[in-house]
Amino acid sequence: MFRCFEFSTDTPLCQRSPLLSPPFPPPPGAPLAPVPLLRFSQPPPAGWEGEEEGGKEAPRGLPQPVGGSGRQGVRGPPAPAVYSGRARRGPAGAHKMAAANTQGPRAPKLPQLLERDPYLAPFEQDFQRRYALFYNRLKSIEENEGGLDKFSKSYKTFGVNQFVDGGVYCKEWAPGAEAVFLTGDFNGWNPFSHPYKKMEYGKWELFIPPGQDGYSPVPHGSKLKVVIRAQNGELLYRISPWARYVVRDQDKVNYDWVHWNPPQSYICKHRSPERLKSLRIYESHVGIASPEGKIASYKNFTYNVLPRIKDLGYNCVQLMAIMEHAYYASFGYQVTSFFAASSRYGTPDDLKEMIDVAHSMGITVLLDVVHSHASKNSEDGLNKFDGTDSCFFHSGPKGTHQLWDSRLFDYSNWEVLRFLLSNLRMWIEDYGFDGFRFDGVTSMLYHHHGIGTGFSGDYNEYFGLHVDEDALCYLMLANHMVNFLHPECITIAEDVSGMPALCRPVAEGGGGFDYRLAMAIPDKWIQIIKELKDEDWNMGNIVYTLTNRRYEEKCIAYAESHDQALVGDKTLAFRLMDAEMYTNMSVLSPLTPVIDRGIQLHKMIRLITHALGGDSYLNFMGNEFGHPEWLDFPRKGNNESYHYARRQFNLTDDHLLRYRFLNAFDRDMNKSEERFGWLASPPAFVSEKHESNKVIAFERAGLVFIFNFHPYQSYVDYRVGVETPGKYKILLDSDASEYGGHQRLDHNTEYFSEEYPHNYRHNSLMMTSASHSRQKKWNNVKIRFARSM
Repeated sequence: MFRCFEFSTDTPLCQRSPLLSPPFPPPPGAPLAPVPLLRFSQPPPAGWEGEEEGGKEAPRGLPQPVGGSGRQGVRGPPAPAVYSGRARRGPAGAHKMAAANTQGPRAPKLPQLLERDPYLAPFEQDFQRRYALFYNRLKSIEENEGGLDKFSKSYKTFGVNQFVDGGVYCKEWAPGAEAVFLTGDFNGWNPFSHPYKKMEYGKWELFIPPGQDGYSPVPHGSKLKVVIRAQNGELLYRISPWARYVVRDQDKVNYDWVHWNPPQSYICKHRSPERLKSLRIYESHVGIASPEGKIASYKNFTYNVLPRIKDLGYNCVQLMAIMEHAYYASFGYQVTSFFAASSRYGTPDDLKEMIDVAHSMGITVLLDVVHSHASKNSEDGLNKFDGTDSCFFHSGPKGTHQLWDSRLFDYSNWEVLRFLLSNLRMWIEDYGFDGFRFDGVTSMLYHHHGIGTGFSGDYNEYFGLHVDEDALCYLMLANHMVNFLHPECITIAEDVSGMPALCRPVAEGGGGFDYRLAMAIPDKWIQIIKELKDEDWNMGNIVYTLTNRRYEEKCIAYAESHDQALVGDKTLAFRLMDAEMYTNMSVLSPLTPVIDRGIQLHKMIRLITHALGGDSYLNFMGNEFGHPEWLDFPRKGNNESYHYARRQFNLTDDHLLRYRFLNAFDRDMNKSEERFGWLASPPAFVSEKHESNKVIAFERAGLVFIFNFHPYQSYVDYRVGVETPGKYKILLDSDASEYGGHQRLDHNTEYFSEEYPHNYRHNSLMMTSASHSRQKKWNNVKIRFARSM
């Protein structure tokens, strides 16, 4: 279909890291590239093949330190061959230790990490210190709390919990309180009739015996408050940090704590799906998952949205805004009650049913968990729970995020670790979540929280006093706990900094995450569309951005997420087609150049991101069909309108609208990946990124992907290199009529390889590409997707 006449001028193929593809010589006559300032990590040793297939193995306790005591170590995730990112190497000896004392347990598999990336060798002591901090805290939990299992089950003893005999046990951590009481409907709101008993380390407990008939003294559905007598004598009415259900009446500003203990809770009928080798994630928000201008429900999502997700070929749902948040417009990122599922969508049992139904469809369900900060609300949040500003959080300015105006956890505090680890455990075991996407990880990792800081890839940016090693230790503990107790679960880091080893096993001194979000990719697409004319698109730069990731650290690629859909930004579809989406998306109206170009590029951008950008893929709900306009929650600035806080799925059901073309392409793209599994396959071999022809071609999972980004040029008898000889046929074609294309290729055509080396492949094909549009000066878009027969 395409012939490669020249290599990319700014990123020559001969300069790629050996980690990107098998080594090969430069083209004849090509000058040797100078040693760049930014250098790649080194390739693995000869004969190294990575770990066995089969996913994670449940650890049996503490990772075995080198030269120390402990039990069986943790085995990391499978090690597929993935691309290396670039990182600037600091001068030898230039890095200064953040702390002089690094004695202690040593990360048992750190040598493997350093062998894989020798440029990390100057920071070996940093990794050892981080691992020692993790190991010693985990050992302290084992010695002082009866083990990690018991410690992370604290949600069953803290807060208000009912015994089998009907009695109620209450427990809180309020180190700054002078006295603690429980009040509510059950005692006529008497603030002093049920005092807690003071325990060690700032804990308080209360036992209320069952009634004579064996019934609970605190009925299901009754309202409660914890009464705190502060050090200044003031009485504070608070919601327990461990509250499971909070609601807000329409005539009130603050939330009320409601005791949730129904006579019969929802019983799950279906097991979680087996751990996925690769994820096709549908990022979702329950409240906006309806065309109607209102807050949608768990029930609506269960019966109306989950079937759509299944039909589209996604195998994973990532749920946002589930943890209770008082301010709806915060998108769920200003959490007030960490253990409560948001009541604005329904009851806890409604959410359990929704997850259970997803499991019945084979869909994995992830929670967007917010442990990076908390709402400043005190009446219905964690802030100043005991009357001080240091309960759960750092005191003073260190405990406040300057940009988010929220509170920052003190991750070195024992009870904060108990609270957060138990929070993760509860969402897995009570609701059936299959893992987490950790929000705001960059803010957690650094004392500067990423504010006013750019990350160039210099390794010195990831080590030193500016790194919050207490927060990093918490993340290591969290990932270890999840892997230890629920090895089938998945964790994802939202980190924009690119910290090395964040997605490597804890035993290597890494952060323990399974995946990180490839956050540079959507920014690159926005920059290209905003700043460049079609003829100026740089193929080498696109390929570099899509393949620039750390070796053996899995990435989740996405062209856009909820961030791009929010008011103040624009989705890809809206950037490409803008105002014409209001008038020219009907098939009854002429196909304008703007709509034609937008539809074709929308498909191309998503497929090349899907196939080349990582080890899993993510899409925000509605963006698969080019949802028009933006996302804006009800607020004073828009007169509390729900008009933009909804997803118009009905647009894809209308056969007179062109949205259905994009929806169909997204579905078949996912179904193709499900069939051939390119996300779980070794990295693609990019054989061509031709600047003047605007052609990108690569092979992955036995398939050939060919993209023509040229504004107006079509090609006939274009030679494309392939490694596997044989017969090839078209599998997915953006020019097909069912995807809004012009259908100028015969899908019955068979393409036979020739034993003719081309672009460092042993064989090649002669292909034909037709322009997507009959009008010049508009983008010529063609995707060719072929497989060996």
